[in-house]
Amino acid sequence: MTLGNIILLNGASSAGKTSILLALQQVLDTPYLDAGIDKFLWMLPKQYLDVPLWHEVFEYSWRENGDTRELSIQAGPLGHKLMSGMHQSIVALSQSGNNVIADHVLIERQWVQECARLFADLPALFVGVHCPLEVLEQRERERADRTLGQARAYLRKVHAHGTYDLDVDTSRFSPADCALQIKVRLQDGPPPQAFKVLRERMNGCDTVEKE
Repeated sequence: MTLGNIILLNGASSAGKTSILLALQQVLDTPYLDAGIDKFLWMLPKQYLDVPLWHEVFEYSWRENGDTRELSIQAGPLGHKLMSGMHQSIVALSQSGNNVIADHVLIERQWVQECARLFADLPALFVGVHCPLEVLEQRERERADRTLGQARAYLRKVHAHGTYDLDVDTSRFSPADCALQIKVRLQDGPPPQAFKVLRERMNGCDTVEKE
């Protein structure tokens, strides 16, 4: 069976990933399944979506920085397990011939490493969804479903690996325009290479660290 395409959208909270995902589902010529992070988080029992059990998924802590308090976010033990299940589910969907779009917040190096290992030999397009911090924070304030400070905390980590097949900027382009850019890259661009590059780079780093 032919492998299904994978489009992985990575960016900070409030960057516009979900809006791009929905626009892609409308503009692409074949059906793409939504296998993004929220789909997996909402599989959890409801009590895990609120404190104190939410800290098993994502651990939030606040630190003083001059006159301001900054939020720090890292995955908890359940979050690591859930995200690994998400990554492996995307592989299974592709291997069974399904096209997949997934929005993600790759704040942990081991998540990037796992995606690189799993997706490098699949038709997987890695898209960076970018937006300036001031725009992210304005969007965050206008939403009622986000912890204030979340966008800043994610932005520090989410693009740290620095390698994509395509970058889009949601402060300059609408979700529909970003979706069209991704469609053109998918159809007319060279084969995706970002996950291959990341796999080689991270394998090399691991070898150096072990030595």
